[in-house]
Amino acid sequence: MKKILPTLAGMAITAIAACAQTQADYLLFPLIFEQQQTLDESITAPPLQAEQADAYQLDAHDQWLKQAQQLSRHIHATRYRAMMAHPQLVAYNEHSLPEPPEEYELTADPSQGMLTIAPPQVAQPVETTIAEPPVNVRNWLHTFQSSLHFTQAYISDNWYQGGENNFNILADLKWECNLNQEKHPKWLFNNMVAYKLGVATAPGDSLRKYMINEDNFLYTSQLGYKAVKHWYYSAMLQFKTQFFNNYKSNTRQMTAALLSPAELNLGLGMTYDHKTPDGNRTITVAIAPLSYNLKICRNIHDLDPTTFGIDAGHHTKHSFGSNVEAKLSWKLHPSITWLSRLFAFTDYHYVQGDWENTFDFSITRYLNTQIYTHLRYDKSRPRHHQWKHWQFKEILSFGITYKFATN
Repeated sequence: MKKILPTLAGMAITAIAACAQTQADYLLFPLIFEQQQTLDESITAPPLQAEQADAYQLDAHDQWLKQAQQLSRHIHATRYRAMMAHPQLVAYNEHSLPEPPEEYELTADPSQGMLTIAPPQVAQPVETTIAEPPVNVRNWLHTFQSSLHFTQAYISDNWYQGGENNFNILADLKWECNLNQEKHPKWLFNNMVAYKLGVATAPGDSLRKYMINEDNFLYTSQLGYKAVKHWYYSAMLQFKTQFFNNYKSNTRQMTAALLSPAELNLGLGMTYDHKTPDGNRTITVAIAPLSYNLKICRNIHDLDPTTFGIDAGHHTKHSFGSNVEAKLSWKLHPSITWLSRLFAFTDYHYVQGDWENTFDFSITRYLNTQIYTHLRYDKSRPRHHQWKHWQFKEILSFGITYKFATN
């Protein structure tokens, strides 16, 4: 025992001499076994020379931290080597140490002449509840979109293919007002008003300088109550007409006017409405087995009502049958959107339908290019020698667009 104590003291003195900042009181603590370590950790003392820079560096001067870390490792290694060389001096094991005594506070109550011994009161953290601001959930969601597109062509008088200068303007307005389904999950109520007007110069028309090549007003409304999942019992309304008079080139023959033609359609049935979780694709399909169709030609003096599927000499024509309407909005790319609408009605004697497609290519937030196609089939109209009962329109345009929405 006498030989062991000088040896331990000599190791401690050597460690203190190797590092001036060694804390002697910690080295003289009783030896306590904590855990088994590897050979390198226990026997090999950490080097006292400067170490390589760590992966993480402090912005300020950190030499003091490196010295403290090196001192702590050196003291730990010294104590562990002493435990391995002289295990009989290890008086305690960390896992078998007794629990520390509990702390008590002594309080005096002079009025009662009593002393009270009790554990100290630990202050509990006070939980503060922050009142959340009220969320104003809108009943109606509005979406407005407007665009002004134009095309222009200049052709010199000696152009080998001929042709004439022309300028076209196409204005498009659309407003949607839909019931917020997050607040009213059982109801479906969608409304849309759209108007498209196209004006073009008419250098080949000797009677007028301008002509209207697009004049469409459309109003649709849909009310539904949820049946199962994405299906709703629904009632549908659609009305479309135009506002301005239109004439055949180089003549005074009118081809269309306000409410000439116009069309009203009412239907009862089921509607399927679904939107993908990412919001990139929305599809709505409305099927109305019970449908009423009204065709109108207000001006029968300047227009031939038979060209609109109305009997000669009559302003209106009533039909009962079925209709279907399908709408698709698909964001193919962050800058490319495809809008498609298909509507068809039949009274089981004739069929009429419209299929409209719009491809929107966004260049910037306000500049875009659109390709619009409209394919129409109407068996109630007189048969055309080339197109039969089919009609087709295509418009390519470039311009500015502005849109906003409320959420």
